[in-house]
Amino acid sequence: MDHPLLRRAGGFLRSVLAAILLALAAAPATAQIGSGRYASIVIDAASGRVLSAVDPDEPRRPASLAKVMTAFLVFDAVAEGRARLSDTLVISPNAAAAPPSKIGLPPGTRITLEQALLAIITKSANDVAVAIAEHFAGSEPAFARLMTLKARSIGMRETVFRNASGLPDREQVTTARDMATLGRRIILDHPGFYRYFATEQFRFRGKVHRNHNLRLLTGYEGTDGIKTGFIRESGFNVLVSAERDGRRVVAAVFGGATAEERDRHVASLLDDAFGGTARFASHTSFALVSRANAATPQPERAAMHRAERQATRGRQGPVTDWAVQVGAFSTRAQALSAARNAERQIGIARAESTVTPVRTRSGRTLFRAQVTNLTAAEAQRACSDRARRKQACTAIPPAGVASSPRPRD
Repeated sequence: MDHPLLRRAGGFLRSVLAAILLALAAAPATAQIGSGRYASIVIDAASGRVLSAVDPDEPRRPASLAKVMTAFLVFDAVAEGRARLSDTLVISPNAAAAPPSKIGLPPGTRITLEQALLAIITKSANDVAVAIAEHFAGSEPAFARLMTLKARSIGMRETVFRNASGLPDREQVTTARDMATLGRRIILDHPGFYRYFATEQFRFRGKVHRNHNLRLLTGYEGTDGIKTGFIRESGFNVLVSAERDGRRVVAAVFGGATAEERDRHVASLLDDAFGGTARFASHTSFALVSRANAATPQPERAAMHRAERQATRGRQGPVTDWAVQVGAFSTRAQALSAARNAERQIGIARAESTVTPVRTRSGRTLFRAQVTNLTAAEAQRACSDRARRKQACTAIPPAGVASSPRPRD
């Protein structure tokens, strides 16, 4: 072993240091799951006392955790009588052009403020986040300034918001401590509205949108919110709160390599906060990665880059990527059911079920069941998995997805 300390040490000291360094290298690093993107903190919701923390004040990208502040400002407006949940929002061309994740509403569509809240909380809909910002402040940049002012007023000293969605912006930063502060304050200030973060799914225009944080909501005892997020610079983030035996904690984790790793890691942090009792309902095992060995695996880095390109490809039109087709059916209902079953089987939060009508040469209409918003690797993996189950599946490249009309729900 060649180490600067060893080169300067004598024989006995060299042996002791070598043994120590070997032991440290072999020790499991259960508190580190990513590279320099990683940070975490767990606080007691009642007192604000820090229960555990790793780099809680280092700058990080909020990704869709920014939508928690977007919701906070809506809750403020309703509580103060400046807005009602039944108020109507209009989707502008600018909002409709937002990249995924999105509901995909055309310009001019009207939705209620309550529907908008459910869309940003469960679907993490960027198009609806923009619509909320425009409704309350006239423009997204103006709304982002209100978000930053609110952050300062509740003690988020290091956070700057530049948009309502959390999409990439070089000047948009936060910290794990600030996000935990946001989670704690939204619970304390708006306990009645906080229940929206426990919504497992909501139906809009015939389509069911499941919460991106469903694994924790349904799998970890006591969890009742809050929000997940992902962009390449941030990794997989989560802001979550759970309550057991009358005691509530709030945790923020940044920098997971995958959504599952992030969820399992935050579950372990919550277990520690609640006294070490493991109550995460999953049989899937995975290894936590220490920062010393934190080079993100090449396939995962490639997937993150593809997701980042999808999010930043511009607001000039629909963003397309890979999809899988799992069958063609005589009715729309059959196709939608097949697509949603495949989406659940694939298990990727950003995936979307779609149904595309096609006209056959005989004049008959068939409905293609597809799952969109996949990377090439994910589409191929999904089809390989379905092939093993002897289920139909065809991977569709971006050009094929872009050429397929997507009907409105």
